[in-house]
Amino acid sequence: MRRRPPALLARIARAAAVPVLIAAAVLTGAAPAQAASLTQVTGFGSNPGNLSMYAYRPDGLPSNAPLVVALHGCTQDANAYYTNSGWKKFADQWKFAVVFPQTSAANAANACFNWFLTGDTSRGQGEPASIKQMIDYSVANYGTDADRVFVTGLSAGGAMSAAMLATYPDVFAAGSIVAGLPYRCATSQVNAYTCMYSTVSKTPQQWGDLVRAGHSGYTGPRPRVSIWHGRSDAVVVPANGTELRDQFTNVAGVSQTPTSTSSLPAGTTLEVYGNDAVRLYQVANMGHGTPVDPGTGTDQCGTAAAYFLDTICSAYRDALFFGLDGGSGGPGNPGEPGAPATPTGLAVTGTTASSVSLSWAAASGASGYHVYRNGTRVTSTAAAATGYTDSGLTAATSYSYAVSAVNSAGTESARSATVSATTTGGGTAPVCVTATNYAHVQAGRAYQSGGYAYANGSDQRMGLYNTFYTSALKQTGPNYWVIGC
Repeated sequence: MRRRPPALLARIARAAAVPVLIAAAVLTGAAPAQAASLTQVTGFGSNPGNLSMYAYRPDGLPSNAPLVVALHGCTQDANAYYTNSGWKKFADQWKFAVVFPQTSAANAANACFNWFLTGDTSRGQGEPASIKQMIDYSVANYGTDADRVFVTGLSAGGAMSAAMLATYPDVFAAGSIVAGLPYRCATSQVNAYTCMYSTVSKTPQQWGDLVRAGHSGYTGPRPRVSIWHGRSDAVVVPANGTELRDQFTNVAGVSQTPTSTSSLPAGTTLEVYGNDAVRLYQVANMGHGTPVDPGTGTDQCGTAAAYFLDTICSAYRDALFFGLDGGSGGPGNPGEPGAPATPTGLAVTGTTASSVSLSWAAASGASGYHVYRNGTRVTSTAAAATGYTDSGLTAATSYSYAVSAVNSAGTESARSATVSATTTGGGTAPVCVTATNYAHVQAGRAYQSGGYAYANGSDQRMGLYNTFYTSALKQTGPNYWVIGC
């Protein structure tokens, strides 16, 4: 069995006049399953972090089901995250359990997880130890699969998700950090404010070293990581998403240059790093909150409310990234027992400004195939043909593809090796502009936050936002700029 691995400063909260960072929920004993509901659980362990445990087990939960740990944000609780985030829909649909840890104002101002305190971000201590005990309880009492445990969270809960991935990489297969901060960005109440509102800039190696120190000596596989951030987030500035990207790509041993970039609904840009080791979702014009998309569509979920923002359903994208749909989306994209052979020979046969055409060799035992774009399945049914045209794409954009085989019983193979394709159009020469940071912001090539200018897309910090600092920016994609020409 593979194991992966006091209060937010009231003065900060008052100065910000906004909630800082968040978490929540609980089950009594091993109560018999009735109509599925969120239930408080007591007696799950010694609970050194003084948290409450809430759990949701959908009706018909099978043995060895996956487990998702969902951490609320400041001013929220377990029930709010259960009700609004969208995770309940997919737990019901794909049959996995969800644990909602909950903190309180007794632990921290605004009921925030203590993401910045050393005693609450260390392995075997405080809040991380309490969350680990909830996981152990779920494995022992609900029969969940210890090899398929995932964590997600918003704001302070997102920062605590980063802490869990750093301190317990042997417990988690993957995780999602929503509007959060890098692990050990702050280690006291005093510098938490700096991280949130103006960010702390470190090299990828420095950020990665902080995570590696979270479980010193660990040499096993690292969890895959999904990062979400709104480009208009004024509570946790967007540059934190980029710093998180730097931190976890370094830990994964992959480049900070994306292997693919794609456009999703609600002005969302998805960058994929390595072989889908890290994802960075940036949502245009979105403030501080969990992205949801109320509705009944396959890719819709959640309820719009305070800090649940009507844009795109992040729970759906993360559930697929975690492999919770029963496909092969989990770590290493393993095939299911009794699966057909993995397809080979995947190749790009053509591109246009809005489509990519693919072909592959027939796989033994297959009755159909699924195609994955940037780690997300784009085929609703398993088509028998050994070719597919993916349409409705963005011009001059790079995409990554893989394919899996499905047999007549619906059992899916591991995914093939990936191929990349770039749609045509958009010109070939990169645009380079040298101007003052003030002029870059006014022209829409950059934005300003906390007195600094940041390049659109890459979120690289350019220096002070004024007419005296000059920067050279190069456009490498739609509304995507990097420093240097």
